[in-house]
Amino acid sequence: MFRRLPLKSPAELRAMVAAGEATASALAAVRERLVVGAVPLELDAVADAVIRGRGGRSNFALVPGYRHTLCVSVDDDVVHGIPGERPLRPGDIVSVDGGAEVGGWNGDAAFTVVLPDPDRPEVVRARQELAEAADLALWAGIARLSSARHLNEVGEAIEESVAASGPYGILEGYGGHGIGRAMHEEPTVYNHAVRGRGPRVQPGLVVAIEPMITSGSAETFVRDDGWTVTTSDGGDGAHVEHSVAVHRDGIWVLTAPDGGAAGLAPFGVVPVPIA
Repeated sequence: MFRRLPLKSPAELRAMVAAGEATASALAAVRERLVVGAVPLELDAVADAVIRGRGGRSNFALVPGYRHTLCVSVDDDVVHGIPGERPLRPGDIVSVDGGAEVGGWNGDAAFTVVLPDPDRPEVVRARQELAEAADLALWAGIARLSSARHLNEVGEAIEESVAASGPYGILEGYGGHGIGRAMHEEPTVYNHAVRGRGPRVQPGLVVAIEPMITSGSAETFVRDDGWTVTTSDGGDGAHVEHSVAVHRDGIWVLTAPDGGAAGLAPFGVVPVPIA
């Protein structure tokens, strides 16, 4: 038995578009500046400025005890890394997570990139393969959502995609979530197969799908800062995410500039704008 899901009306779905666009614009601005030597705390300020310029505010900074716009997780830090002052180094694998609240509605998204390092091509290649596996799993999950009858099919698709990419770990105890008036709402979106079918997928459902995978063991611990989730074996982590709306005509990736068209094309899925 499942609690009643906070389904959105067509008007509410349209209202969520601005928050998704603000989130996408902020992360795009950060991606442009994410180079060797970039300082995460300065990237945090860039994201905040973009969100404020669109009439919104950081929803991460609204979380009790957290005062930043982004989470920036480097190498063995998988998620919830706090932006600091140490410049990024050659070969770092960097996951950036952020969100915006606009007009009382929320967006949430993340991406992972690997910085170049000509002196360590093998390390860079392995980390790029990890990042690509995470991204492919994200789009596999989104594609499955477009045809799923029940939400837990998304986790099955993510797990299948990760397994096909390589011997990677999938974090348990961390996953996606509903999103709307609050950044985190029901239901939970698993990144792996679980018992039970989960809630029914229907128009008005909006979820953040976010695979978190590792190059080795999926065992993690939380650093002394109380936030940063880190691999226990020192392996690398990758985290990617999009907020996705299900509506009467299809799905629309709220935090992708093209609604998800490019990412979904290999799966034969065409996103439909919210009318």
